[in-house]
Amino acid sequence: MRPFLLLVLVLFAIWIAMTVIGFIVKGLFWLAVVGLLVAAGTAAIGTSRRR
Repeated sequence: MRPFLLLVLVLFAIWIAMTVIGFIVKGLFWLAVVGLLVAAGTAAIGTSRRR
């Protein structure tokens, strides 16, 4: 697996975990919002660079 793709997958997994934790812990709603935004950004960058 290419190193860049591995990095994107690891970052995506971290952001998804942050999102889930943010939704579970009600007081950390901002963490869920930030996690969703960053996960979407990471997915977009990974998709655009893969092509």
